[in-house]
Amino acid sequence: MGINLNFKNFGVKVNYKEKKNLLKHANKIKNFISPEFLKSFKNDYKYSYNRKFIKKYIKFKDINIIGMGGSSLGAKAIYNFLNYKIKKKINFLENLNLKKINKSKVLNIIISKSGNTLETVVNFNLKFNKKNKNIFITENTNNYLRKLGEKLKSDIIEHKNFIGGRFSVLSEVGMLPAELMGLNESKFKKFNNLIIKKNFLNNLIENVLNTYQFVKYKKFNSVILNYDPHSEDFFKWYQQLVSESLGKNSKGILPIISNMPKDNHSILQLYLSGFKSNFYTFYIVEEKNSAKLNSKLLFNDFNFLKEKKVFEILNAQKVATENIFRSKKIPFRSFYIKKRNEETLGEMFCFFTLEVILLSHLLRVNPLDQPEVELVKNETFKILRK
Repeated sequence: MGINLNFKNFGVKVNYKEKKNLLKHANKIKNFISPEFLKSFKNDYKYSYNRKFIKKYIKFKDINIIGMGGSSLGAKAIYNFLNYKIKKKINFLENLNLKKINKSKVLNIIISKSGNTLETVVNFNLKFNKKNKNIFITENTNNYLRKLGEKLKSDIIEHKNFIGGRFSVLSEVGMLPAELMGLNESKFKKFNNLIIKKNFLNNLIENVLNTYQFVKYKKFNSVILNYDPHSEDFFKWYQQLVSESLGKNSKGILPIISNMPKDNHSILQLYLSGFKSNFYTFYIVEEKNSAKLNSKLLFNDFNFLKEKKVFEILNAQKVATENIFRSKKIPFRSFYIKKRNEETLGEMFCFFTLEVILLSHLLRVNPLDQPEVELVKNETFKILRK
């Protein structure tokens, strides 16, 4: 499908007319007609910072990223997926931290599109130290964090108002942290190359139509069978993307992350023989340098493990589970990731973002807003102001 992605679709037959209609809508995206946030996925996107700005902060070895949801999930996915090539300590402050910890010589990157995110305001307040450096990424409005950044005489980077948090990973929100991790932001930008490939578009369209068909038949649970611990945060990014974009008007898909093979020994029984409202995604990343077992300790019934690497065992478990799913006619698709690099992650960000955009078109929901979330925010402020 992509350069580094091997992808097998659900394999459910699709209606030719529906496929043709969805391809028309995909061509609007292909020609960058809509949605506007996809500008940040393009190679020529102009950031609110420059190379000189990166050089100013690149020497920091200890970085706190303070944000919630889309303000931090993309950068966290990048950090954990590519951790083997990052030589810095990146801390993510997301949920409320109950202890006050002030460590000096740290770079804080404070991210909130609105500039008024409660948890972000609280966490930065607890982490503040006059010796630290701070970068604020927020909208160019008269919001709290912008005013705070100005008061502290910190650098303030504009969060473009047309880019929502959960769609911001390839904008300043994800790429500035990535560059400060020592990664090359241009390698993530795979949209221009992918969208023109017929094979990629066909796979994407059929995948979306299959998913839409499951939803019509009351299969609402998208279970990710994840065989790569370094991708768990990527799927947390995916979880927000799908839930917050599609969960409206009594519609939506519930993404569930299942860590394999651990869950073989706890939840697999339900997956194989329980209720039938799930569809599944198998996912693994190839590891050529995984550890090899000690053959001296293997004998009798476990002779077959001699000279085996851990990845070979993991992949065998994945293939075996797929075989059983297939025999039981349980719907699943499968991703086999060939390389762990920026390009691969860029391809995955593109695939799943486009998947959500096209699903929102079929479900007839607006993928860009989250009105009910605002209800909880407003109610919280109301209680705290009493």
